[in-house]
Amino acid sequence: MYKSLLFSRRELLKVGTGLGVSSLFALSTVSAAPLRTQAHIVILGGGAAGMAMANRLAKRLQGGTITLVEPRETHHYQPGWTLVASGVWQPDKTMRPNAQFVPRGVEWVREYAASIDADNKRVALANGATLVYDYLVVATGIQLNYHLIEGMSPTLVGQHGIGSVYASLDGAIRTNQAIQTWLDHGQGKGIFTAAPTPVKCAGAPLKMTFTTLSRLEASGRRDAFDVEYMAPGTSLFSQPWVNEFVKQRFDEQGVTRRHHYRLSAIDPQAKQAEFTFIGPGSEFTSHHQLREAEFRREGQPTVVADYDFIHVVPPMSAHDFIKQSALIAQEGPFRGEWLDVDIYTMQHNRYPEVFGIGDVIGAPINKTAASVKAQAPVVEANLLAVMQGNPLPARHTGYTSCPMITGIGKAMLVEFGYEDNFAFMPSFPFIDPTDESWVTWVMKVTKSPVTIV
Repeated sequence: MYKSLLFSRRELLKVGTGLGVSSLFALSTVSAAPLRTQAHIVILGGGAAGMAMANRLAKRLQGGTITLVEPRETHHYQPGWTLVASGVWQPDKTMRPNAQFVPRGVEWVREYAASIDADNKRVALANGATLVYDYLVVATGIQLNYHLIEGMSPTLVGQHGIGSVYASLDGAIRTNQAIQTWLDHGQGKGIFTAAPTPVKCAGAPLKMTFTTLSRLEASGRRDAFDVEYMAPGTSLFSQPWVNEFVKQRFDEQGVTRRHHYRLSAIDPQAKQAEFTFIGPGSEFTSHHQLREAEFRREGQPTVVADYDFIHVVPPMSAHDFIKQSALIAQEGPFRGEWLDVDIYTMQHNRYPEVFGIGDVIGAPINKTAASVKAQAPVVEANLLAVMQGNPLPARHTGYTSCPMITGIGKAMLVEFGYEDNFAFMPSFPFIDPTDESWVTWVMKVTKSPVTIV
């Protein structure tokens, strides 16, 4: 049952488009004094995280040089790709020119980073140029490792019944088309997968399952479609109460759950998928790395399943040039796969002049746009403190949120952090985080598609 609200639709739309998790931040650039400097700050990556830092630092620093390394001319609002793949949003709603967001005074280098020499404070670019920095902000995002699934390539998305919301905006469009083709066929089997590594927007595989179920039910032929969800571990979501809700809802909606399986190979022509069993006690979770060699292990039990539609979620990691640098985690659960930072201060654990933000960091949660909004003021405050030789004043609580779409027309606003499942007061007091509601859905689908902190 949806709860009654003391808000008109017009007021609700204002809330949905005008507010966000930025209202939680205690640190702000509005009244902070500028810092005079001669330093060169390099920001790698111009997605939400990198662009947020470019804007914040441009306001706080006087003198010096800020260089933003970002090859793309277009900013993509990736949280909107699930809505594109579900047939709810038009693709152009997720795009804006990057030029709209690069602040005056920031040098924008339209090139890919190729390597980092952390000991000598140098970044090599793909065109052969080198940038020497005093301070470095790594905001490079995440690498999609489709190649770790034998036979799989992002070019296959939209063909042979294959979808993948992560591949690209074009991939989201083609995923929507693949789902519609399956629907038009009027019957058949759909398989939805999850990756055995940390992924950006961990709720996206679940959201795609729920929105597709809505489309199947709206067709009037739900019983003609088989739906399976293949999970690499016991849980479907990191927060226990959300995990239990999703399991119960899947069971109610006739989704067959198969746990401890990862997608290891795909045969597009035959429309068959191979799944490798990674049994209880050996599954990879958000706290464990999964290296390429481990994908190639022999002797593990496998099953082969036919499908009419399959949603592929690839393994993910930091980009190769980060993994090949001294900035990668050297030990612990993120060894060899993710940027080595203190998850509270965002400062690199071994190179104090380096900070990380966004999906690239090694952290148990935090690969969402909401996390970036919470991390940005922390990185700003702590970087400026390092520049002045002061103690680090700010700490990241691990705040993240996931508007968990549970069907077309309803969603839950899930918010949590490092310490416990309900570490925060709700951003919107009139929303029960444990309740599915049309309110949260409206806030999700009507919000501004590009937000730069």
